[in-house]
Amino acid sequence: MAGSPTCFTLIYILWQLTGSTASGSVKELVGSIGGAVTFPLKSEVKQVDSIVWTFNTTTLVTIQPEGGPMIVTQNRNKERVDFPDGGYSLKLSKLKKNDSGIYNVEIYSSSLQDPFIRKYVLRVYEHLSKPKVTMGLQSNKNGTCVTNLTCRMEHGEEDVIYTWKALGQAVNESHNGSILPISWRWGESDMTFICTVRNPVSSNSSSPILARKLCEGAADNSDSSMVLLYLLLVPLLLSLFVLGLFLWFLKRETQEESIEEKKRADICRETPNIRPYSGENTEYDTIPYANRTIPMEDAANTLYSTVEIPKKIENPHSLLTMPDTPRLFAYENVI
Repeated sequence: MAGSPTCFTLIYILWQLTGSTASGSVKELVGSIGGAVTFPLKSEVKQVDSIVWTFNTTTLVTIQPEGGPMIVTQNRNKERVDFPDGGYSLKLSKLKKNDSGIYNVEIYSSSLQDPFIRKYVLRVYEHLSKPKVTMGLQSNKNGTCVTNLTCRMEHGEEDVIYTWKALGQAVNESHNGSILPISWRWGESDMTFICTVRNPVSSNSSSPILARKLCEGAADNSDSSMVLLYLLLVPLLLSLFVLGLFLWFLKRETQEESIEEKKRADICRETPNIRPYSGENTEYDTIPYANRTIPMEDAANTLYSTVEIPKKIENPHSLLTMPDTPRLFAYENVI
């Protein structure tokens, strides 16, 4: 907003940069995290009363020559601030990322109507680590491998410049930018791709990437997908086969049982199942003479009758097709 502290700070910085530069132009400095930087100061002022160094809007250190004290306004900066060789040049060590900004030095002298002012801009960068390379979607048609390689940093991307080198062809090629489109045909000489990253204080390169290995890896991924598909299909097909075999055996057994039952029914219809009991009883009936007196038994004039009791019929329906059969058979033998 118009009245916010950030807005006032920006206005102050712009005023510092666009203000009077009669004492010299703005000097740009770079430093790395954990390193040190020196703000050079050469002045022709003969009589110096005091020197004030400021960082953005905060006083950093005040010096009074001629045996005067050096005043550091912040305790955390006491071990970081130094003036080498007894001069007025400021050395700031153990740099941090938030040390980036605008530094001013003002020299006050009774011989000058206005203070001598010098301005500096400091940018602090990280040391770059090894970049990582990722591969985009790949197509492999007619023996040509086409894909994109992307080079990236996990952190510290400020003011980073990306450069690709393609080695192995008749003429080595360079490409600026983080994305490298590649097209490599099977049978051609192998190519090597290297990504290099740079910032004002450091540089680093990726591991070499071989085109043949890159494309074979994509083919391996396709083969892995096919293998996974086979691993899923084979158990499914095997389960269906076992289930079909089980149903076939079950159906066959049912058919055999049906045939056996039909055969038994046919036999029962053709052969009546009438048999005497295993423990048949033979009864003998003695028919005496008509008179009341019981004469002496005469074997020659005695009538014997044999009675056979049929066995229980197992299949009662079989009698329906049989001719009328008497339940009792009697044989009379007269001797």
